[in-house]
Amino acid sequence: MALSQRAPQVLSPGRAARTTHEEIRRFTVAGILLGIGLGGFVDGIVLHQVLQWHHMLTSTGEHPATTVAGLETNTLWDGLFHAAAWLATVAGVVLLVRAGLRVAPLRLAGLMLAGWGSFNLVEGTIDHHVLGIHHVRAGDAQWAYDAGFLLLGAALLVGGLALARRAERAG
Repeated sequence: MALSQRAPQVLSPGRAARTTHEEIRRFTVAGILLGIGLGGFVDGIVLHQVLQWHHMLTSTGEHPATTVAGLETNTLWDGLFHAAAWLATVAGVVLLVRAGLRVAPLRLAGLMLAGWGSFNLVEGTIDHHVLGIHHVRAGDAQWAYDAGFLLLGAALLVGGLALARRAERAG
């Protein structure tokens, strides 16, 4: 059954026997938002800061990472990117609390993986391919890194949804 058609088996203490459609929707959106936010943090922390493969605007040609001014601009935009990831994470936590449900952790993990995959697919498509403002790793094989990022996103999305559905059926 679809996520919205079946009530979770485990409810908060004192709750009615059935969970409302709105509570299930909030839980689902919360899991996706948490995955988007946390996926954004992984991207920003690992690819932008630790590996320093790219920053938000390194492929525009106007803000190279090889100049102080370019790094200053990229650092600002990386910070705005992290702020958006933080807001998505906070929104996910708020919706999770408002849903008022205790649901199998495996279901939440699946929804978070699906959110992370959605983040990779949207961000990778828009920033890497449509706008071209940065690539996963610029250079001779940048297309392979960008394609790998999209493939990872698709795998996370499909695997996360499968995990969430399996946890729901087991619920």
